[in-house]
Amino acid sequence: MADLESFNALQLDAIREVGNIGTGNAATALSGLLSRMIHMSVPETEIVSIYELAGHYGDPMEIVGAVFVRSMGGFECSLIFIQSEDDADLMVELLLKQQFGTFIPVGEIPEEMKDSALSEVGNIVLSSFLNAINLLIGTQYQISVPGVAHDMLSSILDVVASIYGQLGETALLVNTEISVEGLEDGRKISGHIILIPDPEALDLLLKKLKVM
Repeated sequence: MADLESFNALQLDAIREVGNIGTGNAATALSGLLSRMIHMSVPETEIVSIYELAGHYGDPMEIVGAVFVRSMGGFECSLIFIQSEDDADLMVELLLKQQFGTFIPVGEIPEEMKDSALSEVGNIVLSSFLNAINLLIGTQYQISVPGVAHDMLSSILDVVASIYGQLGETALLVNTEISVEGLEDGRKISGHIILIPDPEALDLLLKKLKVM
């Protein structure tokens, strides 16, 4: 099992590039879904204590919308797509306008439809991310049914920490931001993709990348 405390710069750079490839694939898929240009930030690769996750990505008390999936198979990991609640609402409006050809204010959208649309966006973003990684390292995978949650950022990441805590106390996170461009009224929609590989998956990834 990879010792996260002893990771060197070459290994972190290799994993960061994997995140870059995954995010590029996810951005392309989201662009096709929404018919909009998508901007992506340079991925950040960090080794953090799972007990510090809750305060690691902004205000722990902020209400966010999150889509969570598990990948099983050759490369096992957890993936989360997190947006502020306002951005999640705008994303839902944008998707439904694209699908139905008319604007529907989010206040008029039933909660079940909102969560279904958010799940669709998250599933496309995260499965595209995973597909790029598995193609790169030559593995097969199965993805779980997406779970959608609306809660404080701290509560959502605490759940992730409790799941990952069964595997270890330290996690490697690949975090990147994607944003939708060209919206009316200068609006901006952004979201974070957070990848948390299982320890054994990290071993496999580093070997496939020939940096272990």
